[in-house]
Amino acid sequence: MALNTCSEGISFGRELEEASAAFYEELAKLFPDHAETFLGYAAVNKKNVSNVQRTYFGVITDGLEGCYAFNLEPGDYVIDVALPAGISLADALAKALALEETIVRFYNDAAEQGKGLMADVPRAFSLIARKRGERIDELKALGAR
Repeated sequence: MALNTCSEGISFGRELEEASAAFYEELAKLFPDHAETFLGYAAVNKKNVSNVQRTYFGVITDGLEGCYAFNLEPGDYVIDVALPAGISLADALAKALALEETIVRFYNDAAEQGKGLMADVPRAFSLIARKRGERIDELKALGAR
């Protein structure tokens, strides 16, 4: 089922943020040497949800919500948050990179599609995508150590 309304897009973004926050919390337990970094990512994910929701509630109207802002297929943005027992740090980081790339793609796609009808929510999505892009660079650097 496609995501069409702003509310649906934000709800799906919240699901991605919550799932990835749980993923990073689990990584923090599995790799205590990097727990501070992973827990920091989880905290930012939770802030992303509240920031987007605050932006949405600050600008949305019934008239706008009745419009269709997106045509996004949730199946195009499936993230794998399963961490098998005994996973190595290298494999966990590879999963984290794939997860981040998928979430960045969702936020960029949603921002692009929504900018014709809205300004604030797509701007918030673009900001999250940019920050998560920086996280990708951090994860790559972490794997290079």
